[in-house]
Amino acid sequence: MSDDPENDFLRFMEVERSASPRTLANYLQALETCRGWFGDGFPGWRNATADDFRRYLFELMKQELSKATIRLRFAALRSFYKFLVHRRGLAKSPVAEVQLPKPEKKLPVVLSISQIDELLALPLKVPLHKQTAPWMPLRDAAILELFYSCGLRISELRGLDVKDVDFLGENVRVMGKGAKERIVPVGGPALAALQRYQREAAVTNGPLFLGKLRTRISQQAIDQLLKKYLKLSSIPFKISPHKLRHSFATHLLDAGADLRSVQSLLGHASLSTTQIYTHVTKERLRQAYDQAHPRAK
Repeated sequence: MSDDPENDFLRFMEVERSASPRTLANYLQALETCRGWFGDGFPGWRNATADDFRRYLFELMKQELSKATIRLRFAALRSFYKFLVHRRGLAKSPVAEVQLPKPEKKLPVVLSISQIDELLALPLKVPLHKQTAPWMPLRDAAILELFYSCGLRISELRGLDVKDVDFLGENVRVMGKGAKERIVPVGGPALAALQRYQREAAVTNGPLFLGKLRTRISQQAIDQLLKKYLKLSSIPFKISPHKLRHSFATHLLDAGADLRSVQSLLGHASLSTTQIYTHVTKERLRQAYDQAHPRAK
């Protein structure tokens, strides 16, 4: 047993829980920030009390941090203390007794279908620079098509290999959170975009999406290509790859898909996580009603 419970915890999350690098970085930052707040008076994780963490919570609230940020930091602390209880013999978690502020009801930003169509068409409309390989716009088009067609997380899309795409079965095998595998249907336009890209880029095995050096594309490169096309579009707000996932889920529900099916497609462990999209759909219906019904107001 190590004398460094923080590193032991992070190794546990990485190896046994298959936490992503981003999650591990967030957890490390949360632990270091909390320990830094205690300063020289840090009593040690085993000796810290619920009152200590209530004072810490009060300090974070005084800093006017968002409720989501505060809850994220305490989620890391709660996971850490669960590890100490179950793996290091701590009697109980002091953080479990701390009542956190209720989460803000913030609805996901969703693109309209016309905005999606505009964005997905852009990679093949932009003039090709001399130094750009001819296959790269086709790759960008395939990435955007697949994001929207399957509702993938950025880590899931980046991690795809050529063998994960089944053109005959029209689906893709995805490795989700916690190393959970799922099979997601792929639409015709996305499959066609993938075939064009693979043919032009001569991608026959290994990573599906390649960067300039023909190694697996980085998350940063995916973020940058989306920003590039967003600037060229008429979409008036910032979007991330996750916004395409939000749009995927909301458009399915708008068209009558049932919640359980959408949960399965998204790879959500809990139905409550998927239910946020029903609120978006209700809001969109309300707006449509208010705008169209002659006696809505």
